[in-house]
Amino acid sequence: MMTEIPYLNLAIWVPILGGVLVLATGPDTHARMARVVALLVAVLGFAVTVPLYTEFDASTAAMQFVVEKRPWIEHFNIYYHLGIDGLSLWFILLNAFVTILVVIAGWQVIQHRVAQYMAAFLIMSGLMNGIFAALDGVLFYVFFEASLIPLYLVIGAWGGPNRMYAAIKFFLFTLAGSLLLLLALLYLYNVTGSFDILVWQRAPLAFGAQGLIFLAFLVAFGVKVPMWPVHTWLPDAHVEAPTGGSVVLAAIALKLGAYGFVRFALPIVPDASLQYAPYVLALSLVAVIYIGFVALAQTDMKKLVAYSSIAHMGFVTLGFFLVNPLGIEGALVQMISHGFVSAAMFLCIGVLYDRMHSRQISDYGGVANTMPRFAAFFMLFAMANCALPGTSGFVGEFTIILGAMKYSFWVAFLAATTLVLGAAYTLWMYKRVVFGAVANERVAALTDIGMREFFFLAVLAICVLAMGLYPFPFTEPMHESVNALVQHVIAGKLP
Repeated sequence: MMTEIPYLNLAIWVPILGGVLVLATGPDTHARMARVVALLVAVLGFAVTVPLYTEFDASTAAMQFVVEKRPWIEHFNIYYHLGIDGLSLWFILLNAFVTILVVIAGWQVIQHRVAQYMAAFLIMSGLMNGIFAALDGVLFYVFFEASLIPLYLVIGAWGGPNRMYAAIKFFLFTLAGSLLLLLALLYLYNVTGSFDILVWQRAPLAFGAQGLIFLAFLVAFGVKVPMWPVHTWLPDAHVEAPTGGSVVLAAIALKLGAYGFVRFALPIVPDASLQYAPYVLALSLVAVIYIGFVALAQTDMKKLVAYSSIAHMGFVTLGFFLVNPLGIEGALVQMISHGFVSAAMFLCIGVLYDRMHSRQISDYGGVANTMPRFAAFFMLFAMANCALPGTSGFVGEFTIILGAMKYSFWVAFLAATTLVLGAAYTLWMYKRVVFGAVANERVAALTDIGMREFFFLAVLAICVLAMGLYPFPFTEPMHESVNALVQHVIAGKLP
C-alpha cells in the first residue's frame, strides 16, 4: 500500500536538520548533550526509512514513494524530484543504520569538538540519502558533491598525523572525476531539454555520443568506487580517518560510485556499456587479483582492510558489467554485505586502536588471551570478509561467480581467486593479531570489550549472519528492478 507521507524527504532532512541542531549544542562543555541529541536524531533518521522497506512493492520495477516533485529552477526544468526502486532501497536503509553505529562508536572516543563531529556524520547521512533518492540530474549532482564536504572535514579535523594530505587527495580525486560527470549531465540536458534521469534513460543517443558519455561516467564513478588504477586515494584516506570516518567511507561512500553505474551508465548509455563492458571487466579483475596481493603485503591493519575494500568493490563492478540478472543482483547484495562487513572490520580495528594507539600488526599477538569476546566477534567478521558460507560475504560473491560463469568460464575462474586471496590476507592478519602467545606487556594489559562496544559489534554480527543464512528478505525487493534494467540494456537504443 503506497502512502503520501514523504518518507524520502524525511530520510534526507531529518538527519541534516538534526545535525544543525547538534551544532547548536555549542562547545565541548555540552559534549554529553551533543552525543545524546546526535543519537536520538540518528535513531529517528533510521526510523523514518523503515517504512520504505515495509511499504515497498516488490512486484514492480517502477519508481516508488515519488511524493516529492517540486519545481526548483523552472527555467532549466530542474526539479526537486525524489523516488526509489529496488536498486536504491537498501542503500538508504544501510546508510541510516550505519549512522547510528558511528554515533555510538564515537561516544567515548571523540573528546574534542564533539558536536561538530556528530553533526558532520548526521549531515553526511542526509546528503547521501539524497544521492540514492534523487531522480533529477542536477539534484543528484548537488548531493553527490555536497557529500564530499562533511567527509573531508571528518578526515581533516579528526584524522591522523597526515590527515590534511589524505583529505585533500580524497577531495581532489573525487572532484576531478565529478567535473566529467557534470559535462555528461549538461550534454544530456542539451539533447533532451530535461534533467529528469528517467527521461535520459529513454533518450535516443548515437553510439559516438554514448561512448563519450560512458567514458565520463566511468571516470566519475570509477574514482568514487574506487576502481584500479584510480584507487590510490582510498588507503591514505582510511589510514588517516578516525574510526567513524573509515566506517562511513567503506560502508556507504564507496557505494555511491557503484550506484552511479546502475543508475546512470547502464540505463542511459546501454549500447556503449555493452560495447565497453569487457574493458571494465578487465579492470575489475585486476582490482580483484592484483589488489588482493597488495593487501597481503600490508603491515597496517587499516591499510590491509582498505585494500580489501578495493578488491571487494572490484567484484561489484565485475557483477554489474556482466549485464545479466545474477551478476547485477549479486553485485547489489555484495554492496550491502560489504557495508556490514567493512563497517565491522574497521570498528574492530578501532577497538584495538583505542586501547593500543597502534594499527601495526607487529605490535599485537595473543589478543585472544586478554580479549576473548572481542576475538570471537573479530573472527566472525574476518570469516565474512573472506566469504565463508553462512555469512553475508558468501551470498554476493557466490552469485556474482554464477553470473560470471554464464558470461565466461575464465572470467568466473579469475573472479573466484578472490575467495583464496581474501582468505589469505584476512586470516593472515587475524592469526598474527589474535592468536599465539601474548606479544608484549601492552597486549597483556588489554581489557575486553565493554557494553557499548559489545552492542555495536553484536548488531553487526546479527546482520552478517541473518543475510548469510536467509538472504531472501534482502534480495526480494531487487528482482523486478534488476530484470527490468537487464532487459533495458540488452534492448539498447540503436536500431
